[in-house]
Amino acid sequence: MKKIAGMILLLVVLCIAIDYFSGHRFINPVNVENLTRQIALLSIFAIGEGIVILSGGIDLSVGSVIAFTGLLVSLLISVHGVSPALASLVVFGMCIIIGLAHGALVTKLKLQPFIVTLCTMLIFRGLARRLTEDATMGFGNRFLSFRALGDGAASIPGTELNIPIPVIVLAVVAIIAHFFMRYTVYGRYLYAIGRNPDAARYSGVKVDRMQTASYLVCAVLAGLAGILYATYTNSVQPATTGQAYELYAIAAAVLGGVSMRGGEGTVLGIIIGASIMRVMNNGIILVGISPFWEFAVIGTVILIGVVTDATVKQRMAKLAIKPLPRL
Repeated sequence: MKKIAGMILLLVVLCIAIDYFSGHRFINPVNVENLTRQIALLSIFAIGEGIVILSGGIDLSVGSVIAFTGLLVSLLISVHGVSPALASLVVFGMCIIIGLAHGALVTKLKLQPFIVTLCTMLIFRGLARRLTEDATMGFGNRFLSFRALGDGAASIPGTELNIPIPVIVLAVVAIIAHFFMRYTVYGRYLYAIGRNPDAARYSGVKVDRMQTASYLVCAVLAGLAGILYATYTNSVQPATTGQAYELYAIAAAVLGGVSMRGGEGTVLGIIIGASIMRVMNNGIILVGISPFWEFAVIGTVILIGVVTDATVKQRMAKLAIKPLPRL
């Protein structure tokens, strides 16, 4: 809880500082609504990435899966006349296959998750570009009710504020993920696998099955994010949509307290990490800092998180090894 409280304090200080240096353009209804929408979209697939990292893996294909699923749902609906509901089911079915494939390659063939997901990152980026011959896809002025999933908002009575629909979707995803990770035996299994997979296996935990489940959840949440991004932007570009989003997800997870070694992290921490990432990105724009610093900031955040995690683990190991008392 101390770590969560510290991250919340950092987020509050960051918001106050950005609002001050931006001439109070940060805290206004329009910017707040746009910012919370961006935070929700990032948090959804960052939760999936965080679950994979927590279980001792990594998924570098998130951004490409978002682009591929966003293009696929747009193509099915706009070009082939498939209903939005059926197109969404097709997308989720595809994501289930992707997650199962990742899990099988990692657990059955014992391939490194970094290599497996790096390959699928390239594969799905290539498929996305081939799917539409590198053409941008969208819904035009049609399917307004479906597009409301991404760009719609629910008004708060008595105020000028609106709650973006992706925020509501995130709330549902976060509650389910939090309940699963904290209050079910399977969530505890994932933590145990992340800390020591061999010990978990000797304890009777079906490690391969649980790790495959983590990749499946990550792929499904990436597909959900792909649909939301497609309906939000109404313009999915095969070459650029979702580019480097896996880095955003990893940075949000690490910044939110997920250990790159596995076995540590919370859903709330991931959401706070995603909030800090998006607030920094928004602040760079409002304050007038060059946007070219964005990736430098992401890299710095990941490096600080990994260094801090390694330092804390080393100090805890030293404290655990106490010298025997002299006789």
